[in-house]
Amino acid sequence: MSRRPILPTLSELNRPFWDGCAQGELRLQQCDRCRHVRYPISDICPRCLSPEHQWQKLSGRGAILSWIVFQRPYNEAWEQHVPYNVVLVELEEGPRLFSNVVPLDRTDLRVGMPVRVIFEQLDGVAVPRFAPFIE
Repeated sequence: MSRRPILPTLSELNRPFWDGCAQGELRLQQCDRCRHVRYPISDICPRCLSPEHQWQKLSGRGAILSWIVFQRPYNEAWEQHVPYNVVLVELEEGPRLFSNVVPLDRTDLRVGMPVRVIFEQLDGVAVPRFAPFIE
């Protein structure tokens, strides 16, 4: 039996992120005062506490900082995907995101592996995933 995927809860705060994903763009907040690109999404900058920001389109490129392959699902929605990887990607612009490298059963990952963002459609939501990137 197929389980429904875990989907994000949309809010006014995170809607520009998900709208960007729907348009095939990885967007994050950039502080107007100190220029820090921040994630997680927040009302204020964690560096200078300014509430002023703009949403910036990022390159979508980064490198794997850490990874793991799950042999058991942490949630029943992931049962059909076992084994699956979870990666911590450091983007070129600095922020770090948890995601997956596709295909999900990929196990040939390594620290430092270059990756680029792609978007997977799950029940009408574009979810950022990553694929190996060769320059």
